[in-house]
Amino acid sequence: MRALVVDPGQPNGLCFADVPPPAPAPSQALVEVHAVSLNFGEVAFLAELRKPGEVPGWDAAGVVVRAAADGSGPKEGARVASFGRSGAWAELRAVDTSELGVVPGSVDLGSASAVPVAGVTALRAVRALGPVVGRRVLVTGASGGVGRFAVQLAHRAGAHVVAAVGSAARAEGLRALGAAEVVVGLASVTEPVFGVLENVGGAQLAQALGLVERGGSVQSIGMASREPSTIDFEQERRRAGDRRVEVFVVGSGFGPDITYLASLIERRELDPQIGFRGGWERAPEAAQALLDRRVAGKAVLEIRREGR
Repeated sequence: MRALVVDPGQPNGLCFADVPPPAPAPSQALVEVHAVSLNFGEVAFLAELRKPGEVPGWDAAGVVVRAAADGSGPKEGARVASFGRSGAWAELRAVDTSELGVVPGSVDLGSASAVPVAGVTALRAVRALGPVVGRRVLVTGASGGVGRFAVQLAHRAGAHVVAAVGSAARAEGLRALGAAEVVVGLASVTEPVFGVLENVGGAQLAQALGLVERGGSVQSIGMASREPSTIDFEQERRRAGDRRVEVFVVGSGFGPDITYLASLIERRELDPQIGFRGGWERAPEAAQALLDRRVAGKAVLEIRREGR
């Protein structure tokens, strides 16, 4: 089968190659992949996370062509979106059935492929804040894939959402998604917030912690800045106690959350915010656009096969 594999000598470390099809374990379904989405983290750290010749990729959507041998999960012919630690960027993928969500017929598979990592991360991070009805929630990196899901889901949960972006150009569309305030950087945020969904890292994480009120938390989701964070805890003690910085890890068992988010898309209550879409031969272009912050939301690539 054809796949995108890691090649350090190629632009953005990717090239096409013929590789053996996956052999599913008893608890895995075999999925014919129709679309994949790229995430900033997997692109930015590709060389660190992957070996040459490996098929990378976390998110993929398609159709089950062989159900799991143990009888679990969706049946043959089901439309699904999937999560895995690797193997998405190929024509076929073997996926644990616990990581498969069912996609309604009215939701196109490109949109569904945008859901697993970014959508489930945002959903679980909002849950980790606790009840947010009527409370101020700050979303940093709000223009990215996780950020745009987070703005929508925090708003849906009843929060007053403050969306922080790196430039005015990146703010487009965020109010329509539910942001009550849109700011460039954090200097203009003067009122305390109950929670922070922090996607940037670096100095901004420490700055965000200084805005959190008693009883609130920062969910440290990502490191889009690619810079380490330094927090002066003595200074934070002087400001106030009873505030938390939590290292957010999305975990596993994505299936039910993917199904839930896909149902919201079907009802037009959630927009996957696809900022780049094209054939998978454009993978290096899409990866560079993500790294250059030229994609508002998600980058989706559609698998084109010979004879189709």
